[in-house]
Amino acid sequence: MTAGSRHHKAILPGATIGFLGGGQLGRMTAMAARSMGYDVQLLDPDADCSAKPMASRCITAPWNDAAAAAELARGCDVVTLEIEQIPMVTLEAVAEHAPLHPRATAVFTIQDRARQREWLAAQDFPQGEFRIANTEQECVAAIAALGASIVKSSHGGYDGRGQMRVPRGGDGMAAWQAVGAARSVVEQFLPIREELSVLVARAESGAIAVYPPSRNHHTDGVLTWAVVPGGFPKALEHRATELASAIAERLGIVGLLAVELFHLEGGELFVNELAPRPHNTYHHSERSCVTSQFEQLVRAICGLPLGDTDVISPGAIHNLLGDLWIDGRAPNFVPALAVPGVRLHLYGKREARPGRKMGHLSAVAATHQEALARVCEAYELLSNTPDRQ
Repeated sequence: MTAGSRHHKAILPGATIGFLGGGQLGRMTAMAARSMGYDVQLLDPDADCSAKPMASRCITAPWNDAAAAAELARGCDVVTLEIEQIPMVTLEAVAEHAPLHPRATAVFTIQDRARQREWLAAQDFPQGEFRIANTEQECVAAIAALGASIVKSSHGGYDGRGQMRVPRGGDGMAAWQAVGAARSVVEQFLPIREELSVLVARAESGAIAVYPPSRNHHTDGVLTWAVVPGGFPKALEHRATELASAIAERLGIVGLLAVELFHLEGGELFVNELAPRPHNTYHHSERSCVTSQFEQLVRAICGLPLGDTDVISPGAIHNLLGDLWIDGRAPNFVPALAVPGVRLHLYGKREARPGRKMGHLSAVAATHQEALARVCEAYELLSNTPDRQ
């Protein structure tokens, strides 16, 4: 799905793309950029970050180092990001020296959960009931008003961290202290039927390309698997893509916007969270779609025509967390790779920790059900194999 036709000067292959962040998303996007003929430079606090092997230059500096960010930008033709938790002073320093996509104001709106929730409410986009808590007392009052809730740190705390579930009548004081944030968002529990996400690519010209909705499953706040096509009714897919496109346009995104959604038991479609970057739920696009999300980001920020988002083969992914690495030793991947259609994607991380995303398995098949079955079978073989490499 595409729209828009205004002409903007393209940043052609041979140019240099800068990345704020060198994690797995930066690594996979940098691989796509390299394959298209671009040079890659990056800034990350970790001297051994995942994307380092892909870059001709790596600046090791904390996120709030505006001087280091300006140094990165001066050597690049365009800069993007793979993590939204970057201070505004750093984003502004980049924008003084090179085009920054997505723009700083959009990232600022999204990077704080409270600001994101308040922006969605002001724009009349559908979401669950919530309260902003700036004190322990406000957290207790919010839970008393909303009933069963989840308390989330307003800043950071992804993949289940910085969050605590509170049943009806639960201890709001304990939740506030456990989350340990100066500001929190208290969200009412919702009767969720299924989880889905929509990825929208948007160019500076206003052109957009929308990926088919992905069906997702989380465990303790961390994505377990995702599959596309999601097998949703056409009417639901239409509502989801229209909603996600409207949010991307309202924010003025240039690059990618992932919109996580809840489909409720009563039929409502609510926004869960936004991410202005490549997204874990669309790693299957690398094999399932004409254009991967990583190539699409390069196209969008460089002013190239956006790529086709059609599904060419149903596909699924299953995350691999550090829990599978026992005593620092990687699992034996041989049994998993014996499953037809399965591939292994590792992120080059040196240290494995419980809950840390180390990689994923992908699978393609004739149907989305078969693709999901294959990747889940491969994961079970992997997790149940005692031999270590």
